[in-house]
Amino acid sequence: MVAIKSKKEIELMKIAGRITGETLKVIEEHVKPGISTEEIDRIAEQYIKKQGCTPSFKNYAGFPKSVCASVNAEIIHGIPSKKPLKEGDILSIDVGACYKGYHGDAARTFAVGKISDEAQRLIDVTRESFFKGIEFAKEGYRISDISGAIQNYVEGNGYSVLRKYCGHGVGRNLHEDPEIPNYVSAMRGIRIKAGMCLAIEPMVNQGTKDAYVASNDWTVITKDGKLSAHYENSVLITDGEPYLLTYVD
Repeated sequence: MVAIKSKKEIELMKIAGRITGETLKVIEEHVKPGISTEEIDRIAEQYIKKQGCTPSFKNYAGFPKSVCASVNAEIIHGIPSKKPLKEGDILSIDVGACYKGYHGDAARTFAVGKISDEAQRLIDVTRESFFKGIEFAKEGYRISDISGAIQNYVEGNGYSVLRKYCGHGVGRNLHEDPEIPNYVSAMRGIRIKAGMCLAIEPMVNQGTKDAYVASNDWTVITKDGKLSAHYENSVLITDGEPYLLTYVD
């Protein structure tokens, strides 16, 4: 069942979303060669707690950290570690903050130092595919309209979208209905209505769409070892243009 958020819930989600977006900005300032993803996780958790929130991901379904930190061919759900980042890596950070029982959820892919033109293009296309998708995050359209816009843009640029994992509703629970695939499936999806909150998150692979789960039972990795990028915002559906809860300039 898809929840329509009340005015009070929306106000709480705006706070959770803003803190989530700010956390990504704080992380961006620290992403550089030599820092470990474990240190980035510590910085993120410290910032979230300082703002009166709790990390949405920590202990969620047993996940041990406050951020998902996925490097290079790791698509999503990378577990932060002591291994230092290297010049030329790309780092996808997925993070959530919970404020008074309501969650924000967002992701970005960052360059570590100077990266290749090919890696930068992947990051740029992934980000832009999100904005292509939310052109349809309005009343009257269907979830499949968002999915199709993302898929068409990604595949039109020579990349692929992950199939098994997708976006989702967000609110009192970190993951709620509806599912939001980044590709068109047999199901058209529900019609979009004002008051819905959707976490829309293209996960884009440089090569094949195929992936596998690492031995830690969390990290999803491209099957061909090529790069992957991730871009996500929590989006409030209004009676006009979509409102990006987690987007911070």
